[in-house]
Amino acid sequence: MNPGLTKTYTAQGAIPARAIVKAGSADGTVAVATASTDAILGVAERLDVDDGDRVDVIHGGVAEVVCGGSVAFGSYLTASNAGVAVAAAPAVGANAQVVGKALCAGVAGDIIDTLLTLTRIQG
Repeated sequence: MNPGLTKTYTAQGAIPARAIVKAGSADGTVAVATASTDAILGVAERLDVDDGDRVDVIHGGVAEVVCGGSVAFGSYLTASNAGVAVAAAPAVGANAQVVGKALCAGVAGDIIDTLLTLTRIQG
């Protein structure tokens, strides 16, 4: 892992280590991202946090994420329903928020390095 830009926020709800996070409902807050349409901001650091705790979020560089399914090396990653990384595969004409690109292949439960590239892709 080689994190770049990291910023501290307040957790809205419990946030597991290495979860993909989205903008919370108020300035300065983040929550677990649960869909590819969420406003993904980055990846939580390697510590579990409870609601209201401070959480460090990595916005750039290389970060570890937990796979929620099979991902191929180099594939775009987005959030599943639990803040884990899945391959981004939006339907034709649909958009998906992307947290980054997988730097190795993985299967559900694996922890892999991801090159953070916050963007949106269209199917």
